[in-house]
Amino acid sequence: MDFLTSYPPGDLYDGQLWGPMREETNAWFGRVHTGLSTLHATAADGHRNLTLTMAMDLSAARGEPVKLPVDLDEFSG
Repeated sequence: MDFLTSYPPGDLYDGQLWGPMREETNAWFGRVHTGLSTLHATAADGHRNLTLTMAMDLSAARGEPVKLPVDLDEFSG
């Protein structure tokens, strides 16, 4: 018996992707594989999202709102 484990694009079992995002993931991969255009996040998008996520964690740890934009030095303290 093998139990499926979950991660964002779906579940892997026996070398195949299954789950609610299978079709979306396969469609995206097919476009990348065949060279068709597809929307990708930029490094700036990723940095902004990471900074916002870290600000949420910092706010939860402090129990108070954190002003945006966050000074990155606040994350190291």
